[in-house]
Amino acid sequence: MVEKPRKVKSYKKSNNFVFFLFILPSLFCFTLFVIVPFIQGIYYSMTDWTGLNTGRENFIWFQNYVTIFSDYGFAYSFFRTAIYSVLNIVAINAVAFGLALLVTQKIKIRNIARAGFFLPNLIGGLVLGYIWQFIYNNALESLGGIFSPSILASGDSALFGLIVVVTWQYAGYIMMIYIAAIQNVPQDLLEAASIDGANIWQRLRTIILPLVAQAFTIALFLTLVTSFKQFDTVLSLTGGGPATLLPVWLASLYNLDIVPAVQSTDLIAINIYDEAFTYTRMGIGQAKAIVFFTVLIIFSLTQVYFNKKREVEL
Repeated sequence: MVEKPRKVKSYKKSNNFVFFLFILPSLFCFTLFVIVPFIQGIYYSMTDWTGLNTGRENFIWFQNYVTIFSDYGFAYSFFRTAIYSVLNIVAINAVAFGLALLVTQKIKIRNIARAGFFLPNLIGGLVLGYIWQFIYNNALESLGGIFSPSILASGDSALFGLIVVVTWQYAGYIMMIYIAAIQNVPQDLLEAASIDGANIWQRLRTIILPLVAQAFTIALFLTLVTSFKQFDTVLSLTGGGPATLLPVWLASLYNLDIVPAVQSTDLIAINIYDEAFTYTRMGIGQAKAIVFFTVLIIFSLTQVYFNKKREVEL
């Protein structure tokens, strides 16, 4: 009677050791390729590293952070990224949820429609940017009217052209998340509501939306992170341009006498890339990346917190 608990305890220890052995390779790779570079990145963000003086860089503490917070171009990139992210998140999720509702109906071509809507997600961001650059600058512009000049030629409209492209690419992927959630909604609830006289909008508001709230949390998180990190499509579609003027309120904030020109689609990922690789200021670029990472973590955790809270209320 006394031996059994000891055997169970010994078995659990043995089991835990086996589990640890299985996760050890993944843990080693994660540490080697994520944790170590991240710690190195924090160090390099406090140096004057240019990429050409590796091993001879000087430790300058927080000077790079002082530099980037006094850079109106970096502030403008954050401002444009915030606008882009909000509009992009709304557009992708609205289109994705609408498509999910459509392809979960009893229609003959729903499987073909699902595949068709998902297909753009399989195209790489760089390739997609060049495809849509041709569509905007050649195919649509040749039609004239509202399509001429190209939407990418104006600093006021280029960001919206980018949102259209990214929505077209990612809506099909997010649609799959909503499809899985909608298919888990009990059909007897919908049928009972229909018998009681509830129309499609009432069934959507009172039954479907509350039951797919968890899917909204996942989808919003994914689109938030994707929007903030957008790089490849921007690089090939607009390259960060075209030029526009810095907003007056931002110029006033930095006490600028003359309003300078800035790049209208210079999102934060593009700004960091240019700082590090175009201007070879690796230390400043790394400092920008650390600030960007911190802001993204704060935004993501806040979004998940409020969405989880909303799930409980629903």
